[in-house]
Amino acid sequence: MAIIQTLTTSFKVELAQGLHNFTTGTGNVFKLALYTANADLGASTTAYTTSGEVSSSGTNYTAGGIALTNITPTTSGTTAYWSFQNVTFSNVTLTCAGALIYNLTNNNRAVCVLNFGSTIVKSGQNLTITFPVLEATDAVLRIA
Repeated sequence: MAIIQTLTTSFKVELAQGLHNFTTGTGNVFKLALYTANADLGASTTAYTTSGEVSSSGTNYTAGGIALTNITPTTSGTTAYWSFQNVTFSNVTLTCAGALIYNLTNNNRAVCVLNFGSTIVKSGQNLTITFPVLEATDAVLRIA
């Protein structure tokens, strides 16, 4: 099992089909679900799955994760890029190693997999997911 950080292959095709709208305020609803190191997530992930997801029996984590706030796509030169506002899971007790961003509005289609680089353990603490700087070279989602 592994968590491989990547845009999913299905997302790339679905983006060309117009199935994802990231516009602030009027776009689709995207969520971020947390996963243990035992999850199997990567380029071939096509949709949200509960397999390997953080246990909902932990304090203050709900299966399916947390809704994200879209930041409208923009461009710089030949690169289009966009992201989400940072999110906080409040007062959680859990262990996670990565996340899946998926489109709740469109049948839970997978967008991208995030690998945190290490296992994060929280016990009655906040867990904040901080997205990279919103610019062409660092945004979490970008097409050059």
